[in-house]
Amino acid sequence: MVEQPQILRPTIFDGLAGLVAGQSTRRGGVSASPYDSLNLGSSTDDDLSNVTENKKRFCESLGFTVEQVVRSHQIHSDQILIASQGGSYEGYDALVTQEPNLLLVVSTADCVPILLYDPINEVCAAIHAGWKGTVLKIVSKTVAMMEQHFGSIPANMKAYIGACIDHCHFEVGPEVLEKFETKYISKIDKKSGKGYVDLKASNQAQLLAAGLTSSNIETSPYCTFDDAHRFFSHRRDRGKTGRMWSVIGIIK
Repeated sequence: MVEQPQILRPTIFDGLAGLVAGQSTRRGGVSASPYDSLNLGSSTDDDLSNVTENKKRFCESLGFTVEQVVRSHQIHSDQILIASQGGSYEGYDALVTQEPNLLLVVSTADCVPILLYDPINEVCAAIHAGWKGTVLKIVSKTVAMMEQHFGSIPANMKAYIGACIDHCHFEVGPEVLEKFETKYISKIDKKSGKGYVDLKASNQAQLLAAGLTSSNIETSPYCTFDDAHRFFSHRRDRGKTGRMWSVIGIIK
């Protein structure tokens, strides 16, 4: 029997008619080790035919086709695309749409995926925030774009901060630490100057500062580094690993 893709479904979006949202795990695909098994990353050294089959299975399990996917080659920027049709784009780390039957996708293997939804105006967003995107405040800028272009009110928005590398494993050098407020930094080594950064907390703070309410924000308890059975992790696996997709879209 073929294993079905195992998908994390945010409860924050429960009960919203037509909305589809989730984060893939590494379970339920056809790829062999070290990409076992639901690797959705085309930029990896995995067999492309396996990745293609994985994408097909994942999308179909959500009620979409691969042709309805909107994704971009991510470059750790603050660039945001307002999408009107499916396809692959270049240079965007956040995707926004009001169009139904499109599946917005961001790809991660430790970075923070954030999904946003305005249920009043039916506007979706998917955001990829590594440490660079976090510093560039891509989450704040995406909320602002939803306000400006679609009339979204942040207090009405719902957000999901997906599984990513937790602060206990995200050690960085002083050149990165200096870009973050001290409240998001812990365990600085006086000799090396290295310390640990909490990306989840930093992005949650951006959502709150943008006007979302704490009751409308769900943060995944999972750490990609810690859970090798469930997640790919670029840092844990030293780059030889797959990618997960975090997705959001409306079916009509």
